Amino acid sequence: MAEQSYQQRKTEMESAEEVSKELKRKKRMKLLVYALAFAIFQTIVILVFSLTVMRIKNPKFRVLSITVEDLQAVTTNPPYFKIKLNAQVAVKNNNFGHFKFQNTTISFDYGGVGVGDAFVDKGRSKARSTKKMNVAVELNSNNILNNSSLQREIESGYLALTCHSKLSGKVQLMKLIKKKKSAEMRCAMLVNLLTKAVQDIKCQ
Repeated sequence: MAEQSYQQRKTEMESAEEVSKELKRKKRMKLLVYALAFAIFQTIVILVFSLTVMRIKNPKFRVLSITVEDLQAVTTNPPYFKIKLNAQVAVKNNNFGHFKFQNTTISFDYGGVGVGDAFVDKGRSKARSTKKMNVAVELNSNNILNNSSLQREIESGYLALTCHSKLSGKVQLMKLIKKKKSAEMRCAMLVNLLTKAVQDIKCQ
């Protein structure tokens, strides 16, 4: 009888030990699954962070609008124009860090010949924002020699101009990462000599 009771207790102890081992195994498996899920989640977060926040792109530099302050245009020989403009330009920064840029100039051309430069002071465009600035420029046709198309355009009442510029600087992320970036501007426009307005501004 005592022998049977001992065997029964032994069996119960072994059974309890097996249950305990099974519970510990399931607990380890559960912890392993949690650790694996956390690692996958962390990898996804790092990947998304790398593809969005850490991906540094070139800002955009554009002419938004131009107003004519003064305009003179004559068709005498040689034809001549003198125009005073006030332009609103913008630096659009889509990065998650600010863009600090150096001063630069916007060069205005007629038929590939320079007719004036606008000065842009150095500054900073905040993260994921657009910085707008006003610049003044005086244009004249002093450098244009023997250009018959200029007389035709003045007579037609429309003057086709282009402008271009390059804005160089650095994008800074979290005060740790600095990367050189630049924004290029190339725009075309028409000056309406009759209404003294700049229209059809197209930038790329």
